[in-house]
Amino acid sequence: MSDILVRAQGLSRVFGSGQAAVTALAEATFEIRCGEKIGLVGPSGSGKTSLLHMIAGLDRPSAGLIEWPAFGGPEDLQPGPVAIAFQGPTLLPPLTVAENVALPVLLAGGSVSASAAAARDLLEALGLADIASKLPEEISGGQAQRAGLARALVGEPRLILADEPTGQLDRQTAATLMGLLVAHVDTIGAALVVATHDMAVADALPLRWTMRQRRLETGAEQPCSP
Repeated sequence: MSDILVRAQGLSRVFGSGQAAVTALAEATFEIRCGEKIGLVGPSGSGKTSLLHMIAGLDRPSAGLIEWPAFGGPEDLQPGPVAIAFQGPTLLPPLTVAENVALPVLLAGGSVSASAAAARDLLEALGLADIASKLPEEISGGQAQRAGLARALVGEPRLILADEPTGQLDRQTAATLMGLLVAHVDTIGAALVVATHDMAVADALPLRWTMRQRRLETGAEQPCSP
């Protein structure tokens, strides 16, 4: 199986047409290999979210090519080998936190007991066990953000994409969360891309990509660990 999880060449995304056209991403070329941990930095509006959505197969490029050599086509990405933790609120209101976190395992064909156990373990690891039975409306924004990250991790995907996962957290809580996230990613052998405007968060990861005016600058590649 290929150690290249995602490959893109000249990837661009433009919304609208003519004089109303807005470029969200311009001619990005990159590879993501198994086990890599990448901090994607840049100010708000620089194209980080657009890039993550295309890596996840949630959006199609206006130009260029993106492929997933280790997975197949975009229809094979979710739920399963690729998971994304969105920046905004995504928990389903009728479900408890634990039920929200367990959902990807259920959708992938896991049993109710297995999904509940996986959710319980991740909530415990992320310090959220005490809110497992609460509804999304009963928890804080920061807790909801961490629960969304737990939901992305629960199915043990091979590639995890996190969009500003510490955006609603204080500095100490953010540092703790990044430590737990990196440790978990190492345990399951996944690749990780974290989009952030916080350089302290990016510094927790060994590789650095930078968005400048919708253009991607990638750092040096490192080989996949044996």
